[in-house]
Amino acid sequence: MATEVTPKVALAGFRRILGADAVLTDRDAIAPCLTDHRKLYEGTALAVLRPGSVDEVSQLLAFCNGTRIGVVPQGGNTGYCGGATPDGSGRQVVLSLARLARLRSIDATNHSMIAEAGCILANLQREAEAVDRYFPLSLGSEGSCQVGGNLSTNAGGLNVLRYGMARDLALGLEVVLADGRVLSSLGGLRKDNTGYDLKSLFIGAEGTLGVITAACLKLFPRPRAVATAFVAVRSVAAAVDLLNLLREASGDRLSSFELIPHVAIELTTRHIPGVAQPLAGEYPWCVLCELGSARAADPLDSMLENALRDAMDGGLLDDAALAQNERQRAAFWRLRESIPEAQRHEGASLKHDIALPIASLARFVDEASAWIASNLPEAMLVAYGHVGDGNLHFNVNARAGTDPLRLVARADEVQRVVHDLVASLGGSISAEHGIGRLKVPELERYAPPAKLDLMRAIKHALDPNGIMNPGKVLRSA
Repeated sequence: MATEVTPKVALAGFRRILGADAVLTDRDAIAPCLTDHRKLYEGTALAVLRPGSVDEVSQLLAFCNGTRIGVVPQGGNTGYCGGATPDGSGRQVVLSLARLARLRSIDATNHSMIAEAGCILANLQREAEAVDRYFPLSLGSEGSCQVGGNLSTNAGGLNVLRYGMARDLALGLEVVLADGRVLSSLGGLRKDNTGYDLKSLFIGAEGTLGVITAACLKLFPRPRAVATAFVAVRSVAAAVDLLNLLREASGDRLSSFELIPHVAIELTTRHIPGVAQPLAGEYPWCVLCELGSARAADPLDSMLENALRDAMDGGLLDDAALAQNERQRAAFWRLRESIPEAQRHEGASLKHDIALPIASLARFVDEASAWIASNLPEAMLVAYGHVGDGNLHFNVNARAGTDPLRLVARADEVQRVVHDLVASLGGSISAEHGIGRLKVPELERYAPPAKLDLMRAIKHALDPNGIMNPGKVLRSA
């Protein structure tokens, strides 16, 4: 029987489980954990808890479940939808996974590693390289995001086209359930048909069903040959045609295919020191594409060059620059990865993380762009993203010299137009950023009723007291 307790009793319980040093209550110390990455939400918390072991997480959740204290799991706090921020009630705790940051094992033969949830993504990439393997999950925030958060939001990133989402990179999980029980499947098996695939419940669940504490992750042969190009295309439709051409011409060695508009190049070269224009001319759309192979002898540069020449002969592109060395390749990627930061420097922005069938991308961009141009003279469109997997970041920025509050005041209207068009074309309102707190009403609007009913049933079965990340993904009862 669950029993509510006073804050004093709750804090005493936390300190008994963790020790006083791992229970943070000082306002200044916990302030960074109470605000989301985009500064959209700010909450309060009884405490920020920093467990150092799975056993401590288990004891904490059992205690919180018995006392009906809401638990907000938090990794690197780099999310875009407010999924790791507590509410303003003061009856929730932030469960930081930062101290669970151990690489438990790495097995080059099995092409796998077991990492705790608090491991920084970039560190895991380096650990894989140290044993001549490759962990392909790559995000702009990889220097600070944690793999537990990546799995909890089913992160995408730059290499989804070839390697898949975070879900596709997980062989197994260790998860602490709301009542403190530990569910583990870290054996590294690639085939296991013994009933339901339970790990998939927790990947993308954003901490609403349990806390991921460790994962067995897939590794791949390390790329030894890479070819990268920055290409000017004539339209989004031409970019989609180029995508198909490159996949066929390269034997599906294409790992990244990023759409970048001219306005994004202009913003990054103006706001980000050291970013340079890759091409001499000004073109409405560009593509950053990359081939990779584990065979050092694969002639990827000539393969890419020949394919781009064919594309130019076919009228798909106007110019191209192939990276001649790692410095040039890094410069291309720095431009792409700096777009979000450049947008922040420019001012207010309405963000939409959408996915569409690749064949519908051009129609979506044409229709949505036309609406923006006709209805938002104070705004400019910055549409970019991982077009190789149909994921577009369709962002609307306030123009310099305009009142950003005018644009912000129309956020709901713009969102409705964009999301309605996405839905009409069979797309998704959340491609890789999740639902969090921000998109709960949107999920309710667009998800089929049967899907919502099943999600609520699963939530109630695994978390009957509703303590796991309350109000995220599904509205609190």
